[in-house]
Amino acid sequence: MAGESSYVERAPTPALASLVSSVWVQQVGDQAVTQRHVPHGGAEVRCVLGEPPRLLGPLTTSTYHDIPAGGTVVGVRLRPGVLGGLAGMPADELVDQNVPGADIWSDPARLTDVLGEAATPQAALAELQAFLLRSAGEPDPLVSEAVVRLMPASGGGTAALPELLSISERQLRRRCRAAVGVGPKELQRILRFQGFIARVQASVDERSDVDLARWAIEAGYHDQAHLSRECRRLAGATPGEVLAQYGSACACGHDHAASYLPMLRGGDGRFVQEGRPVPA
Repeated sequence: MAGESSYVERAPTPALASLVSSVWVQQVGDQAVTQRHVPHGGAEVRCVLGEPPRLLGPLTTSTYHDIPAGGTVVGVRLRPGVLGGLAGMPADELVDQNVPGADIWSDPARLTDVLGEAATPQAALAELQAFLLRSAGEPDPLVSEAVVRLMPASGGGTAALPELLSISERQLRRRCRAAVGVGPKELQRILRFQGFIARVQASVDERSDVDLARWAIEAGYHDQAHLSRECRRLAGATPGEVLAQYGSACACGHDHAASYLPMLRGGDGRFVQEGRPVPA
């Protein structure tokens, strides 16, 4: 309806599936909105149509940005470990940065024009995905494996990673920072937090009962108090406040399923490694 806002996420085109976890179109109604972002381990390329694209680097705490009234945003969320190859620089130089595309790519003006001239927001999103497919380098395979092993369902910590991956702790940390932006320990904290966020988003969609204590254990926290400390550190809010904020922002029909469903096992809502279901 005219004047209303909408947000729809979906999986990327198959050719980008190894690089991008989700893509989205957001259309803002008659009033400008301030959007909150929390750490998720990856980076985002987003463009308010008519404006130059921007790169939101890996976050270590929550941040905000404004979208003008009537604005349409197309965006992609890069998987952890992809940013270094896409940006052509060590990812740790982009941590907590919101960077103009002109600082990263040689011809962002052309991309701005192509996106702005697209017939529909969906066509603009398709153009953005095609641009990323042409621009992205190959991720570091060792870091990609480390990311899988640090997902909430893995149950493992960072201490065993060097032996499992046949690399020294120092080299692993260096390669992880270059590809992801943060070291293995910080990445594990962020991915664990995203496990909790996935359950929050699912509960909003399903209007299911809230069980913060259970969600905390399933996501890999020692207990609810541990979750609360990490939630304040990464999101600047308590778990209850995060739940209320997502409920208020997304209960009107925002669709985040492409982000959270890969981390949930169908039926019971428990967490899984992306692409590797955990045995029952």
